[in-house]
Amino acid sequence: MKKSAKTIQEQESIIAEYLLGDTTYRKLGAKHGVDFRAIHHWVSRFQGKPVKKVKPKIKPVDNLPKKELPSDVKQLREELRKAKLHNKLLNAMIDIAEEQLKIDIRKKSGTKQ
Repeated sequence: MKKSAKTIQEQESIIAEYLLGDTTYRKLGAKHGVDFRAIHHWVSRFQGKPVKKVKPKIKPVDNLPKKELPSDVKQLREELRKAKLHNKLLNAMIDIAEEQLKIDIRKKSGTKQ
């Protein structure tokens, strides 16, 4: 719907039409060329109700129970620690082999084969 400025008298006539109870905000919006949310705002303000601006709620994507998460985190941290230790061990073995055999084992970046 287009946003069009309505005078106070036009707003009051639309509010009165809604309060008679014969129609909905959407039907009134289509009839008068006004967004139905604006009509809702006008009616709420007229009735003295505070108008809330509602932000869309973000739904959680996964349904993992919160209680299981700490044990999973502990398990993953332990696996990460072991993987880092394994990586250090492999690098140390390569360093020792390069030193003893006097050949380059690691691939050098930028070299052509």
